[in-house]
Amino acid sequence: MPRIGVTGHVLLAEGTAALVLDCLDRQLARYPHGSLHGVTCLADGADQLFARAVLARGGTFEAIIPARDYRRNAVEPANRAAFDELLDRAVRVSYMPFATSGREAYLAASEELLNRCDLLLAVWDGRPSAGVGDTADVVRVARERGLPVVVLWPAGARRRAPAGQ
Repeated sequence: MPRIGVTGHVLLAEGTAALVLDCLDRQLARYPHGSLHGVTCLADGADQLFARAVLARGGTFEAIIPARDYRRNAVEPANRAAFDELLDRAVRVSYMPFATSGREAYLAASEELLNRCDLLLAVWDGRPSAGVGDTADVVRVARERGLPVVVLWPAGARRRAPAGQ
């Protein structure tokens, strides 16, 4: 059973989630129904869309949560119900050994994700990382390790600016 990991942007502009989900569905359709296992950190955006696409294909997924306080301090209130629903559907949930969320915890979770997968799907616009542990960093580390990476960024997809910018 292929183990497919995901990394990708959290802040997707209006209409982009549907484009990304369709792109993920097409990518995962290459595998027989029920024959894949996903690995995700369950962040909003690409990670959660990936988990839904894996489930739609009859697959399973595991979640690697960056820190014990992740849900309380890093998951936006508007996204908590979706996060909780997907967390409940994970066949395995692992927590990184960090009490608080932050760049170090996110990078460690992504590195653990890379340890557990055979292929990385990167929902990435190709731009450099804004900080340690962002999508470009994860892609770079995966490539340095020789892990196959498939970059997905559908036509018309856009990122939205963080709140306050």
